[in-house]
Amino acid sequence: MTSRPGGRSARVREAVLEAVHAELTEHGYAGMTVENVAERAGVHKTTVYRRWGTVDVLIADALDHSRETGWPVPDTGTVEGDLIAIATEVADTFADPERRLVPIAIVAAALQSTRALDAKGRFYAARHAEAAQVVTRAVARGELPPQNDPVELVRLTCAPLYHRIFITGEPVDRATAALAALAALAAARAGLL
Repeated sequence: MTSRPGGRSARVREAVLEAVHAELTEHGYAGMTVENVAERAGVHKTTVYRRWGTVDVLIADALDHSRETGWPVPDTGTVEGDLIAIATEVADTFADPERRLVPIAIVAAALQSTRALDAKGRFYAARHAEAAQVVTRAVARGELPPQNDPVELVRLTCAPLYHRIFITGEPVDRATAALAALAALAAARAGLL
């Protein structure tokens, strides 16, 4: 059977994946069921079982779908501005009581599901590769030495924020984001990456 882009199959997938996010944030990985996802999505549970089968597959598909949806890579004209914009997006997401729910639920699910862990890895690898464009542009403009690893600079920019969010529970804000970006940039300018 061939599915048409934008057809019923696409609408069902969108509804189910939205329901996955809602169920994860409301009930967590342990409380999420295929039946609840189907009910929330307004589709019959056999449709969900036939296409996805398990909660782990639902979570992985939700992450893969998010990965497939691009995001606008910052282009402020400077590597400093771009890295601060990337870090600020992370800080703003986790400072917002609503927006933070899904990524926190996904990380928690990845601690309990190998399939979700693999999907989370693919998601962040894709996002880091997209964000690395800011470093590639900076090297082309002569702002950074060419030996820097673009993906590593993005990771180093975001790592202090994720450490606060997931390890110490400290709040993150725009000032913290800017500091993380500037520290990573200093390492890159020194050719340490």
